[in-house]
Amino acid sequence: MNVDVFIPARLDSTRLPKKHLEKINEIPLIEHLVNRLKKTKARKIIVCTTDRSSDDQLVDFLKEKKILYFRGDKDDILKRFLDASKKFDTEVIIDIEGDKLYTEPEFVDEIITEMEKNDYDFIIGNDSPTIFNPNYLFHGIIPTGIRVSALEKIHTLEDHQNKETGYKEIFINSPNITKKFFVFNSELDIPPHLRLTIDYPEDLAFAKKLFSQLESDYTYQDILKVVKNKPELLKIIEDINNKWLKNYKAEMKNFSSSRENN
Repeated sequence: MNVDVFIPARLDSTRLPKKHLEKINEIPLIEHLVNRLKKTKARKIIVCTTDRSSDDQLVDFLKEKKILYFRGDKDDILKRFLDASKKFDTEVIIDIEGDKLYTEPEFVDEIITEMEKNDYDFIIGNDSPTIFNPNYLFHGIIPTGIRVSALEKIHTLEDHQNKETGYKEIFINSPNITKKFFVFNSELDIPPHLRLTIDYPEDLAFAKKLFSQLESDYTYQDILKVVKNKPELLKIIEDINNKWLKNYKAEMKNFSSSRENN
């Protein structure tokens, strides 16, 4: 089975423009992520960006670093994924957004194994086996698995135009998809303000401080040790979860309204 990592990434983010090229320890975020994912058993790692001219700078960097990339539809991320899967003959997509800097290679391989051994169309990390929690900490370290056959089905059946945020909810809410929530059972003490993604300038500032305390082969356990020993780091991001959740709910409300009107 051809299982590939797809990394959706654009440079026109309104909250943190060109974040994928922002540097930590002199290395751009996208390169940090690609290097981390090379430790997994995925066949290929492909950055999926758009055909907008605003993403030319990203593509130039990927070419320079000899990182595989695909340029596709600027509005429809599912079509971008589908077209990329045809080009690379991908059967299962491991979807890791470009701002998920801390994605854990161990969990990438676990999701790959789940997709290889079972018939699930879609697997996503969660803290419940039944109810999706969009603000779950471990979305930042657990990837999503999407079978391309299911992607074809969704692309045909569902309205998904102009959606970059919320496309995973299409799979979660579709009755045509066999899905599973990958529940991470842990007794670890997780600080409530800890975010493991790069959405806002504060997230980037936090990442820079955090990386100064981590080895290159760090795990999520190492992250938790650092913030336990240096709780003052969390003050950088303590208000961001509420801001993110408010924005997410607004986007989902607009998404639902647009689907109802179509």
